[in-house]
Amino acid sequence: MLNVDAVLFDLDGTLLDHAHSSTAAIAATLPDADPDVLAPRWAALTDQGMDRFLSGEWTFPQQRRWRITTLRAELGLPPLDDTAYDTWLAAYVHAYEAAWRAFPDVTPALAALSGARLGVITNGDTFQQRAKLAALGLTPALPYVLTSHEFGRAKPDPAIFHAACDALALPPHRVAYVGDRLDTDARGATAAGLHGIWLDRPALGQEADDVPRITDLRALLTLLSATPPESPA
Repeated sequence: MLNVDAVLFDLDGTLLDHAHSSTAAIAATLPDADPDVLAPRWAALTDQGMDRFLSGEWTFPQQRRWRITTLRAELGLPPLDDTAYDTWLAAYVHAYEAAWRAFPDVTPALAALSGARLGVITNGDTFQQRAKLAALGLTPALPYVLTSHEFGRAKPDPAIFHAACDALALPPHRVAYVGDRLDTDARGATAAGLHGIWLDRPALGQEADDVPRITDLRALLTLLSATPPESPA
């Protein structure tokens, strides 16, 4: 068992069912497209766009517009002028936010870990990521939040993990980090000196040799031995 004082989490795909929300939103705004083609392609474009946002190449609005422009071109749809784009974006954001939901294991897992310091390190836009936590009712349980947008570096850069540990006044080896991406989250945290834990929700991956693997957040209870944090000197 791991003896830690704090447990930090990724957000999208770990606490929030981002795939469900994103799929619902793009289907609502492109209802005539084949959903079996639409959902995986939108997910792939989202990953590509976010990579370019996180690298600093694009702003958050720029990657958003590139995604829908590219998708519409691939579907043979006409491009959107500024007015049409604004209309589409408002509908997409409304549908996306309406579909936000936490995974069912989140609330019981956080309740069971309430003796430890809990928080979030997430790659994304600060306003949107904090809005997600508030909408899910998770802000009180996860008081510490650090986003790549506000910090200036994204996971798996060790600096963002170290900044979170510094803010908690804890050394990295006293902090666990849980995320659904093996390399970005679990291995990134481990390389930074934290206890990285891979949340393999689809249970499709093989056991990793270098990090613990769980398929449900409730499994953290058997993996972690959370102790009350020491007061900083």
